[in-house]
Amino acid sequence: QVQLVESGGGLVQAGGSLRLSCATSGRTMRSMGWFREAPGKEREFVAAISWSISNTYYSDSVKGRFTISRDNAKNTVYLQMNSLKPEDTAVYYCAASTGWGSPTISPTYKYWGQGTQVTVSS
Repeated sequence: QVQLVESGGGLVQAGGSLRLSCATSGRTMRSMGWFREAPGKEREFVAAISWSISNTYYSDSVKGRFTISRDNAKNTVYLQMNSLKPEDTAVYYCAASTGWGSPTISPTYKYWGQGTQVTVSS
């Protein structure tokens, strides 16, 4: 059984940084991603990484500020978030896929974490 355990959310002032972690267990993933959902908005893609060749993908809204990375030995993916803005406030979800598909869309992902709240104050 695949489990995704997220950690690292919290409250930070605008311009600050946070690092999210997502530890996986159960299977080797082909790709992993981060999505977020703000109140009243649809879930949106944030970043993704392919497990074997480490290609990375970012939404335009976070490119240059967020960095996704992975630690194979720990089966963990990270999202380093710098220069945070109030509009980054959302619940952030880790997602994992064992199959093929675009890493930037949610239907690709079969497994999801419970979500972690990120709040950026102005």
